[in-house]
Amino acid sequence: MESRMVSKPALRRGRRVLSRGNTAVETAMILLPLLALLLAFIDHGMVVFLQSTFQHAVREGVRYAVTYQTFGGLGHDASIRKIVVDNSMGFLRGKESAVKIRYFDPITFNEVPDNVPGNIVEISIEGYEHRWMAPLWRAPGAILLAARAADRMEGLPTGASPPAR
Repeated sequence: MESRMVSKPALRRGRRVLSRGNTAVETAMILLPLLALLLAFIDHGMVVFLQSTFQHAVREGVRYAVTYQTFGGLGHDASIRKIVVDNSMGFLRGKESAVKIRYFDPITFNEVPDNVPGNIVEISIEGYEHRWMAPLWRAPGAILLAARAADRMEGLPTGASPPAR
């Protein structure tokens, strides 16, 4: 029997050709989960950022509301809504209907239509939908965000009446 001998350099060349394919497959197997993890961090970070931004915006809206200030030509509620939208870093532009303004009686906590001194004002952002940027390994739906803040309306100078809502 004749044995066939393969030289060592030829054997090494054959292994190199096979290992090139392995490198590409291994890189793809590592990169996909790594990219998914990176996008998940960015996505969840964005949700936390939106939540804290909205909480800040409604807090600023309440601070503005208790002083009875208004912008020229706008009512009290429209002025409050403008402050909240301006403090939302542009995320609420075109979605102003998500900003809710309610007044409550301080004794019964029932909702009332008046913005008189002593009432509690509650400013909230409700029903804001944030869609995932990269819905990898999770449902492609939206997450609903909400934020709210409340405070007691300040007193007015003697003889002054609250601005129209």
